[in-house]
Amino acid sequence: MVRSMTGFAQAQGEEGAWTLSVTVKALNHRFLDLHLRLPGELEPLEPRLRDLIRARVGRGHLEVQFQVESRGRRPLQADEDFVRSYLELYNQLRREHNLSGEPDLMGVLRLPGVLRAGERSPAPEESGRLAGLAERALTEALERLNEMRGAEGAALERELRERLRHIAEGQKKLARLGERALPAYHKRLTERLQELLGQAPLDPARLAQEAAYLAERSDVSEELTRLASHAQQFAHLLDSDGTLGKQLDFLLQEMNRETNTILSKTSGLQADGLEMTRLGLEIKAQIERLREQVQNVE
Repeated sequence: MVRSMTGFAQAQGEEGAWTLSVTVKALNHRFLDLHLRLPGELEPLEPRLRDLIRARVGRGHLEVQFQVESRGRRPLQADEDFVRSYLELYNQLRREHNLSGEPDLMGVLRLPGVLRAGERSPAPEESGRLAGLAERALTEALERLNEMRGAEGAALERELRERLRHIAEGQKKLARLGERALPAYHKRLTERLQELLGQAPLDPARLAQEAAYLAERSDVSEELTRLASHAQQFAHLLDSDGTLGKQLDFLLQEMNRETNTILSKTSGLQADGLEMTRLGLEIKAQIERLREQVQNVE
């Protein structure tokens, strides 16, 4: 089954006084490039969470971010540096302007920025439940991510198979043209050799042998056979599970190499050679489009 490497998913849950959310964003990458952002409460879980991700995602740039919030009462904290600066300024102004009186505590506490809600750490008995919540939420988010990547992969697979079909059609046309073009090319080579040699004595069998040798250099039947074999392997891979992208890309490199050889060999076949070159270029264009598309296959 083909899966794309791009996707986005979220999941959240609650456990006691804690609310947890996780966001997963996936992009293309040659390998598994994992970026995990955890709040302090979950840092001890990092190895376990990384293992969960690796078990479900084989390739891609992955950004995973957790957020944890407490729904219980949070302790108030005073910004002591701010209060100290305020009192120093108050005393300085009082001395400079001969003012009397003392600062009002409630007035100080009401100043913006003096009080803030502190962070609440999970109690020992809550830590285990919070860890379980994190694992469940991550598993759910990864399942949603893979559902999205699977849906995109199904559409991508249809496009890949359609391009394979065009390549197979071109390969068959090339094979038929080659069967017709080589005998005619062999005949032209024989006639040309006879013209060049003129009256020079030459064994007819040797002449035919040399012409056959030159004609075989334009025979692309082996390249077409290998091209068809690589295309079949490509199609079989699309039916399998796991990380396929690198294997598909390797096969396309081999298919491109065979196509380049075909284009090189058929360049001198005159009329049939022009048609074979056109077909070879069409196949090469399809292979290039396939290579672009498999960059998004996991």
